[in-house]
Formats: sequence, structure tokens, C-alpha cells
Amino acid sequence: MKLSKLAENLIGSEIVKIGNEVNDLKAKGADIANLTIGDLNSNIYPIPARLKEEINKAYQNNLTNYPPANGLLSLRKAVSKDLKTRWDLDYSPDEILITGGSRPLIYGTYEIIVDKDDKVIYPIPSWNNNHYAYLTNAQKIEVETSQSNNFLPTAEDLRPHLKGAVLLALCSPLNPTGTMFSKEQLSEICELIIQENKSRGENEKPLYIMYDQIYAMLTFGEEHFNPVSLFPELKEYTIFIDGTSKCFAATGVRVGWSCGPKLIIDKMKSLLTHVGAWAPKPEQEAVSVFLGETENVEAFVDDFKGKISDSLTFLHSAVQDMKSNGFAVESIKPMGAMYLTIQLDYIGKTKSNGELIASSSDLVFYLINEAGVALVPFSAFGASPEMPWFRASAGGLSLDEIKAMLPRLQSALAQLR
Repeated sequence: MKLSKLAENLIGSEIVKIGNEVNDLKAKGADIANLTIGDLNSNIYPIPARLKEEINKAYQNNLTNYPPANGLLSLRKAVSKDLKTRWDLDYSPDEILITGGSRPLIYGTYEIIVDKDDKVIYPIPSWNNNHYAYLTNAQKIEVETSQSNNFLPTAEDLRPHLKGAVLLALCSPLNPTGTMFSKEQLSEICELIIQENKSRGENEKPLYIMYDQIYAMLTFGEEHFNPVSLFPELKEYTIFIDGTSKCFAATGVRVGWSCGPKLIIDKMKSLLTHVGAWAPKPEQEAVSVFLGETENVEAFVDDFKGKISDSLTFLHSAVQDMKSNGFAVESIKPMGAMYLTIQLDYIGKTKSNGELIASSSDLVFYLINEAGVALVPFSAFGASPEMPWFRASAGGLSLDEIKAMLPRLQSALAQLR
């Protein structure tokens, strides 16, 4: 059966493939420590009680018809106020767009800025930029990063690729690594963007920054920085991606927002009107109320990120103990988000039956079957299959479950030769 060229060449998600394997084994009774999901176990990490109350109240009040295309004014006002209070960012409600989570906003940013064969720059590893570049027929420029810079791109990494590019996709704290830009790192990149845009002619597209800060409230003793607060002149070139899904443990509530230049926000609104990517009206109303309750917001976030930080810190310490005991492992101190970056340098080893671990994906499925431990390889985020680095998400497990899985992980690794 003949389909479109786009459909024929779509690539499935490696994360989904791993998740399917985990779910199949769980259905058969296996005990799997699932560290793959960029999601949260809602029984361990429920949404804020006040947010739940307001969602229920909105449904009781029959707020179940279409919301405005750009989101409820009450929510856009609440977001505008929070941006000013939290990050000292000045965006009016007309410069803010609400959608069903942040994914439509990322897709919308690509579609509004990128024409066929336009250059789009993003670091690897990074979440899903390769798929959005494909969907928009972009010429993707993938910039490899390294452990030495916490898998974040530097100005020198990006400098050779800026000429002619129209979009630079950045994220901090970063999915999949949980690492963050320092002020100096981000400032150097911003200065490059300013310099590049000054060099462009009147009829050239500028180089825009898509800055994903969906995890910005989940930081562990580190300060979050953004381009516009550092360099206000970048406001006309920066599109922010943000929302409730991570900071309020509300991944299924589906309320995201973007702020940026009004022209771009208006065009994104028009595009997404045809997609129907609205956040549900009751959830929008509830978030507008909760976001204005500063004390309740801060109390929830402090408690939530404290628990996530405890799990990540314990896991990081456990990996370092394994390293001290001769295992070929490494980890990077968690800075933010829900993730720990772990190196398991066992590619090229063989199983007890003589089979070769030829790729990071092979190691993932070996650990699922032999240890009941599921991780995501960086190859799922654009890195090479031979890179022995993995994302471990703390959102789906309790601290006790993380502690219980470690002996199984060590035993399975010890069997490789």
C-alpha cells in the first residue's frame, strides 16, 4: 500500500520500543525497575492537591467547551505574572500561547520558522529534535557534545555552523542528561547569536533560539539561566517552551505554554488551530488559579523536587560506589530535571552464552532481561549506537525501588566478559 514519503520514512521511537518490551515483561509478572520514562508514577508523585481541586471544580462548573485558540486569558495573565516574578521576563498575555503540553509548541516553532532545507542546529544528545527536523524537511546540523562539558554544547562547538542557520534548539536543564548551562556557557552562546544576527541582511531570516526550559523549576542547588534575562536584545529572537508537566508532576494534565515575539506566537496560534492542539479548558482554568497561589506552588515544588533529588543523588552515589569497586561505570552529578546520566562501559563485552553486546541498545535489552533494569541509551537521543551513556529517570520509581534494583544491576554487569 502506497503512503506519503513522509509516512514511509518516519522513524519509530527507540524509547517506545524499550517501553513496549518492559510492559510485555511486566504483563508476564516480571519485576522491572523502569528507569526509562520521562514521566512520573502518579501514585508516588501526585499532582498538587490544590490543582486537583481546581480541575474538579472546573468540570463541576461545566467548563467543557472550546477554549480560545491562544488559551484562556486568565491563564495567559497568570503565566505572564509568573514569568515576571520568577525569571524577570516581560511578556504580555498576547505574547503567550497555551497548548496541550509543550510538544505542539516545539512542532509549531519548527513549522513557523523552518522552510525546506533550512539549517537547524541542535546538540546531541537531545530530545526529539531529529524528528521535528525530519517533519519540517530541515537540513539538520547535529552538534556532538561530550562529558567534559556535561553533554551541553559550547559556543566553540556551535560557531562553525551558524552561517545560514535559522533555528538553534537548546534545552536546560537538559533532557536526557539532567545537566544545565552555567551563566558563562550560555552567555558565550548568546553573544554568538547576537553577533550572527547583526551580520545578516534585511531580507535574510534571523537565527532564532528555541529555548526549552520545561524543567527549569526542578533544579538542585544550581541557578537556571535563560537567553533573554542575560541579553534582553535576544527577546525578538527567542521562543520559550514551558509548562506544567514536569514542575507540577502533571504530565497527563497537558497544559504547556510558549512565549516569544508576537508575530511568531500569532502564527503558531494560527497553525495549531488547524491541528486542534488546545489544552482542555478545565485544566487551563485550574492552572490559572493554582499558578497564582505562590505559596502553594513553592511548597509543592520544593517538596517534589526534594524527593526527586534524593532519588537521583542516591543513584549517583551508588554508581560512584560501583566505580570504586571496579565496575566500568560513571555518572554526572545531577543538576536538574528527573534524570541521571550514567555510563556503562560494557559495549564490546560478551554475555555468558557468548553473544556480543555490540551496541548500547543490546546492553539495554540485556539488562532488562537479566537484571530487570530498564534504561534509555543516548542513541535514542541522536547519539551513535556505540556510545555507552544512558539516561536514568527517577520519576517512575520510589527511592526504595531504586535501592532494591542496584544488586541486580551489579550482578548482571559482573557476568559480562
